[in-house]
Amino acid sequence: MIRVLAVTVSNRAAAGIYPDRSGPVLVELLQDTGVQVDGPVVVPDGSPVAEVLRDAVTQGYDAVVTTGGTGLTPLDQTPEMTRQVIDREVPGIAEAIRLEGRTSVPAAILSRGIAGVAGRTLIVNLPGSTGGVRDGMAVLAPVLLHALDQIAGGDHPRSG
Repeated sequence: MIRVLAVTVSNRAAAGIYPDRSGPVLVELLQDTGVQVDGPVVVPDGSPVAEVLRDAVTQGYDAVVTTGGTGLTPLDQTPEMTRQVIDREVPGIAEAIRLEGRTSVPAAILSRGIAGVAGRTLIVNLPGSTGGVRDGMAVLAPVLLHALDQIAGGDHPRSG
């Protein structure tokens, strides 16, 4: 069974100021892909993000999908924390997520989310809004299983 960890990055939700809204949407959409999902784990932005990502890699999760912390404010540090953990980037995923969101919300191109591989774990940053999660999962869901197969050493599918 493929195991995925959903992580919500929000200083205010982590402090209990308001409930996590995007994490439950992320969990539901990940479950729709047929994977086992843990979370959402809610953490504040900054070093706790790197810690939860490293722990997920150590625990052998196949993927970690984050929501939040990808904007332009000084406190949005999720991409920087993710870069500390990954071994190599998968830029096409993040680029496609921004383009998907742009059709309905022009400001979606301001998201700085990244995607990459840490060991055998795929890590993908999604925006913190429920709409951003839906747009991001519209891109990620169709390629998630293939990406995980590739990371595990699978061959490219052959046609005809």
